[in-house]
This record gives sequence, structure tokens and C-alpha cells, in this order.
Amino acid sequence: MSEQSDPPARPPETPERRIRRSWWIFVAAYLILGSIAITRLGTGTGGLTDWLVVALVAIVGVAAFRHREAAVALEVGRREEAESFARILSSLSRSVAPDAILGAIVGELANGTGADHIVIARRRPEARILDATLVSARAGVPDSTTRLPIGDLEDPIDPSGKPALREAVPIPVVADPPALVEAGRPRGRFEDLAARIAEATPLATPLATPGPSSMVGRNVPREGQIVADRIAARTRKVYGLTNTLAAPLTTDGIVIGAIVLSHRTVSDWPEGTRRLLNGAASEASSALSRAYSLRAAEADATTDALTGLPNRRYFDEFCELLARRRRSDDAVGVLMIDIDRFKVLNDTHGHATGDEVLRAVGGAIVSAVREDDVPARYGGEEFVVLLRNPSPAIALEVGERVRSSVAGLDLSRLGVAAVTVSVGVAVARQAEQPIGDLTARADEALYRAKRAGRDRVVAV
Repeated sequence: MSEQSDPPARPPETPERRIRRSWWIFVAAYLILGSIAITRLGTGTGGLTDWLVVALVAIVGVAAFRHREAAVALEVGRREEAESFARILSSLSRSVAPDAILGAIVGELANGTGADHIVIARRRPEARILDATLVSARAGVPDSTTRLPIGDLEDPIDPSGKPALREAVPIPVVADPPALVEAGRPRGRFEDLAARIAEATPLATPLATPGPSSMVGRNVPREGQIVADRIAARTRKVYGLTNTLAAPLTTDGIVIGAIVLSHRTVSDWPEGTRRLLNGAASEASSALSRAYSLRAAEADATTDALTGLPNRRYFDEFCELLARRRRSDDAVGVLMIDIDRFKVLNDTHGHATGDEVLRAVGGAIVSAVREDDVPARYGGEEFVVLLRNPSPAIALEVGERVRSSVAGLDLSRLGVAAVTVSVGVAVARQAEQPIGDLTARADEALYRAKRAGRDRVVAV
């Protein structure tokens, strides 16, 4: 008994197949109608009506073919738009750092929209700074980064929707300013942000209009789009761009920047370009929100919630990183700091007051150490400071500044007369000496300071 195979499955009926079938039925019907009219005219039996039918068939045929070409072009455009958006989503899925997220969409936006330039303006999450990077679609043209007034994000919007712009001069930005980074070494946690902040400038006369930067989509909140257009107006002034199209970047419902497209000749941006930019900005905003949330979670894991200082985990990880990058002539020092008689203070005034004292002492330590030093809460009432390239004399000086800064705290509002600390100091001159051993030596010096009467600095 032979087995009977199932008949081959028919391909699924799709809208494209139905449209194509209807098109050919339409063409066949008009060809038949035209053939009948031409035959009647050829046999001499036709009249004016047949001539009109032939003319009508010709006109409709030309219109139908032009419609078909337009429909095919529209279908191709939408397919390319969908493919561009899919590539943007694929790039975003592989990116976790904010800079990588924005870099992932620039190239595809340039290809998918035909823009000559793309500007990414984004507020840094760690500071009130609005950076803008201009990317050219032409190969070999370097990117240009400048700093825009933070007021372009934060200034209020008047009821007319015409926000005031600050007059500003573009400030070139280098990725790693030499003054803030030592070659081959990890940067200090407490950098001088003032070196990165542009000078505030007074409000100028409001622009008559935000300029030829059109709304991207009806679903974009009006306030967010106005801010994006304000940033676009700024980029036109700073970079000399024309014909811009902008979409806002948002995280947690707050506008943090914008993506701005520019074209030298296009003044009326196609609807497909608007959709692609709107979708790219929306997906980039979601990816940035995830990246910032991840960064915040990592920061929480390495930050002491009470004092705001790095915690012991951060300190240990930083020491491991520094150990891998230390050079033979790098000096490292450690301060171990302990609040004197803190248990008595806690028992006398309560844990709430003790927490306030810990915060105050942490702040005093931060104000006393140098720019590149790394203070941290080590645990309980104990703090630690990693000293970068100190001599023994400098290490002692920093330790004394810490002791003096804490002793000078005014805690009368807490009902506490005074607080003192004991400080142990250790310095390693050789790169091969483990930082863990150095910490143990500083801890030994701390206990010597305790036994010697507290409120003092002892070095070993």
C-alpha cells in the first residue's frame, strides 16, 4: 500500500499578492476594452464613441502605469525605511554605553535620511553640561564637538513657544583634557568640573522663530519638541547649518538633548525621514534610560549611602586597577582615619546624631585631601584615603590637614562639643609593594596614634 503525499502547500495570501493580482486584472480589462474599440475602428463600424474609448483607455493606461511606478517607489522607500530602522534597533541592542548608543545610530541615520550633517546634543548625567557633536556624512571629515549653553535645555519656554537663546561662542572640547588625566593612570574621582563648564552668558533677545526645524511627529510632546528646535537653532548658529530637522532625546520624561539632521538643499523633509528620525530618537532615548539606570545601579553599589563617599568595594577595585597600571616610579600612600571615641558619642547622643557626625566628618575629609586623592568610607567610623604620588612629607601634611579639618567642625547644632580623629599614614616608594600591605601598615600606624592619646597623625 503506497503512501499518498500531501499536496504542496500554497503560498500564503499576502496584501502584496492581492494588489498585484488586482493590478493585472485591471490591465487585462483595459487591454480587452481597448482592443475591442480598435477592432471596431479598423473594420469601419466604429464611431466617435469608439475614438473616445480608445483615448480614455490610453489616458487611463498612462495614469495607471505612473500610479504603479509611484506605488513601487513608495513601497521601496518604506522597505528601506523599515530596514534602516531595523539596523538601528540591532545596533542599539549591542550598545550599553551612552556614547556607543548614540554612535550606533549616526551612520544609519545619515544613510537612511540623506542628511549632510547630524548633530547629537546630550547633557552629561554627571554635570550641567550640554555637549554637541557634529558628524559629517562625507568620509574623512572629522567630528566636531563643542559645548552649548545649558540654558538651551533648562531655560523656560514663554507662552508663544519662542524660547530665548543665550548668545554663546562655541568651545572646542577634547575627549580627555591633559590637565585632568595623567597619561596611563586612572583619573581621580573628584575632578575639577569647573575646567569643563562653559561660562554663563546673559539671555539674548528671543529669536523671531525657532527657524526651519520642523516638528517631527504629532506624538512628540510639544514642550520637548520646542526644546529640540531650540537646540537646532543653536546648532545653526554655531555650525552654520541650514534646513534642520530635530527630535528630542528624553530619559524619564525629561529632555536631555536632541538629534538634529541638516541638509544643504532639502527644505521640506520627506515624511519617511521624519518617521525614521522620530523612531530613532525614541529608541535611543529608551536605550539611554537603560544605560543611565545601569550606571546609577553600579554607582549605588560602590557608594556609601550615608556619607556619599565611595565605599570599601570601590576603594578595593580602584586599588586593583591602580596596581595594574603603576609604574616603577609611582609613589602611593594610604591614610587610615578613625573617629575617636565614636561609640561613646553614639551611646550618649544616639545613632541619628552619630550618622550626622559621620556625614560631617566625611565632608571634612573630602575638603582636606588633594584633587587626585581618593577618599572612601572603609566601614563603621573608619575612613581611608588613597594618596596619589605623595612624598612622605606630603602624606603627613595631608593627614594633618584631615585631622585639623575634622577638629574644626562646628557640631553645636547636634549638641556635640567636638569630634577628633586619629590618622595613620603609610607611603610606598616601590611599585612592587602591594597596596594591601600598605593599608595594613597605615592601620598599624592608626593604632599607634590611638595608643599615643588620639587626635594625632602617626606615620610608619
